[in-house]
Amino acid sequence: MRTSALLEVKGLSKVYPNGYEALNDISFSVRGGEFICIIGRSGAGKSTLLRCINGLIPISGGSIRIDGTDISALNENEKLLLRRRIGFIFQEFNLIERVSVLHNVLTGRLGYINDFCAAIGYFNRSHREKALWCLQRVNMVQRARYRADRLSGGEKQRVAIARALAQEPLILLADEPVANLDIELTWGIMEDLRAVAREENVPILVNIHDLETAKQCADRIIGIARGRIVYDGAPTGLTSGILQEIYQSDSAPVRYTTTNSESLLPATSGVLGG
Repeated sequence: MRTSALLEVKGLSKVYPNGYEALNDISFSVRGGEFICIIGRSGAGKSTLLRCINGLIPISGGSIRIDGTDISALNENEKLLLRRRIGFIFQEFNLIERVSVLHNVLTGRLGYINDFCAAIGYFNRSHREKALWCLQRVNMVQRARYRADRLSGGEKQRVAIARALAQEPLILLADEPVANLDIELTWGIMEDLRAVAREENVPILVNIHDLETAKQCADRIIGIARGRIVYDGAPTGLTSGILQEIYQSDSAPVRYTTTNSESLLPATSGVLGG
């Protein structure tokens, strides 16, 4: 099992053209098999962080290394080659609704075929076998021939996970993957992701708005407030003071109620949004 860091973020900053500073001096590292939940208020910088890691948006300062490679030092072609090894799971599933589940998962293999095969949608036997294995991994192989628009929300997210696995990712990022699901489906998806992290030794970073789910599922939690990391550690280390710092608002402080030693939840509603 790999012991060195697969992801290293050092002094990362992101400033948008209008001067808004979304991230400031973000530093952390991630090893194989870690399942990390990133928490914070809406606008804290969680989604920006994931999009910087997978190269969807350029960084303003600092560095991001994946498997020892500094993303900012790559040209566009090199970035594309690396990005195929960074799985990304979206809140909205981002499936092609009118094609089969299998075809959706095969799109995760596009980075491994030439332009002509991609244009005509041709995937050889090895790619199809890989896609079917990925569907089996999330217990969806029985839906391989179904059109994606026939699936439930939970099934669609499992297909999205299978598609990300088809990329053979070095690291897997998930941006609010359970925000549109009910509590039962939420636990199922989070368990699937945690199993992938441990059994495939793939580190997974999940942006999540539900604090209690994060505490129950994560090996490690990173708390972000105003573009800075204010907590990085085990879920058991989240005290009411730390949660106050993570979820505080400029206009209205957040109050917490403690019902037992394992639960520290906001007393006001709506503060845990994305």
